[in-house]
Amino acid sequence: MFQTLMRRAAAAPKFDFARNPYKSKRTWPPDFTKLSQKHQFRLERRYRRRAKLKWARPTWTKFVKLSTWATISFVVVYGVLFMETDERGTVFDTIRDYYARATKDMFGTPRREPPTKPRATSEEQSV
Repeated sequence: MFQTLMRRAAAAPKFDFARNPYKSKRTWPPDFTKLSQKHQFRLERRYRRRAKLKWARPTWTKFVKLSTWATISFVVVYGVLFMETDERGTVFDTIRDYYARATKDMFGTPRREPPTKPRATSEEQSV
């Protein structure tokens, strides 16, 4: 299979620009010294727009934005709610107390003491 592909590639004629039936209308790149400022600006603007469209990666950009904001949010939430810097306390103590109460009410069930039977005294046991 690879031998056939190699033979075909070697036998294929090389592209010859001189005998190209589809000649370009203009030479590229143009000589910018001969163009007016207005035409230079138009060509530059067109090139920038096409380059921006060519190299746009919307999925990658979205992923990077989401991961950046997720990281920032995690660091802020961790710093406000959980990070202990010293024993003196922080300005976020009221927020931390509220969060602790709210999560305890949401995720925890209030602890109930198991019912205790009154212990039998030694006098009752002997009877």
